[in-house]
Amino acid sequence: MTSRESILQLQKRISETVLGQEAMIERLLIGLLANGNLLVEGLPGLAKTRAIKKLSKFLDAGLSRIQFTPDLLPSDITGSEVYYTADGKGEFQFQPGPVFNNLILADEINRAPAKVQAALLEAMEERTVTVGGKTHVLPKLFLVMATQNPIEQEGTYPLPEAQMDRFLMHVYVTYPEEKSERDIMLLVRGEEADDAAGGAAAVGSASDARVAQEVIFAARSEIHATHVAPAVEQYIVALIEATRYPERYDKDLRKWIQYGASPRGTIGLDKCSRVYAWLRGRDYVRPDDVQAIAHDVLRHRLLLSYDAQAEGVKADRVIDKVVELVAVG
Repeated sequence: MTSRESILQLQKRISETVLGQEAMIERLLIGLLANGNLLVEGLPGLAKTRAIKKLSKFLDAGLSRIQFTPDLLPSDITGSEVYYTADGKGEFQFQPGPVFNNLILADEINRAPAKVQAALLEAMEERTVTVGGKTHVLPKLFLVMATQNPIEQEGTYPLPEAQMDRFLMHVYVTYPEEKSERDIMLLVRGEEADDAAGGAAAVGSASDARVAQEVIFAARSEIHATHVAPAVEQYIVALIEATRYPERYDKDLRKWIQYGASPRGTIGLDKCSRVYAWLRGRDYVRPDDVQAIAHDVLRHRLLLSYDAQAEGVKADRVIDKVVELVAVG
């Protein structure tokens, strides 16, 4: 089985247990294959936690779930130096925190103070943790999926725009379609029946096989070799330039955008469009691949003006306008 076939099989297995959220599952795999991190925003009960748990179940990777609360400390995430005594001698030893794992679920990241958020974001950016003057390297396979709840904003600590820029994608999760709602109900009912019966699946069965981490690394190598034509590269750059100099394109766009996307936006469009094309069996990127992931890559990188907020204009509408105005090729 090729790397792509293994990844598609992994996607299918997750989709069979997380119903009605195919787009979120695909974005989660894109983030993993692009070696980036995700900020996922959606109302409670939309299977955000379930999705990364199922990814950990079907992938040979560990999962740490960190519930962000106002009383959380940075050391609760990164770990700390602990004093041990043995044979009459004492020394400090590093006790790793939950961030030392393959998959990190940072649940409701905006409910912890800025110092705690910064500790996680530093680990995301550098892939290292420094405690007591010593630097500790995080696992090679590493992904943070941070979640935010769009309601109940009282008592929260919103991420600054500059820190949100460190996430590869900002994914919105919406309600599943009506046709999936009954299937979700039946799926949960069946799982509860299995639990009551002591677990129906046999241990060690083929359904329990996990995708090896080497498959992810092999897929990343293939994705890196995916061809991006100069015209598509220029199209990516043009999209970013349109967010920085909107007055060149449209008066409404100029009125809505205060600050455009950083170079991380350019890099993100390049990475994610290559993964998107690879998942569809192509070794080259088309402009529609870039357009397909543009909203997820750019929506958290645009700082909208007061006029946009007053008019109720959201980032997705601005990105729609940018894609409409920027010529392909």
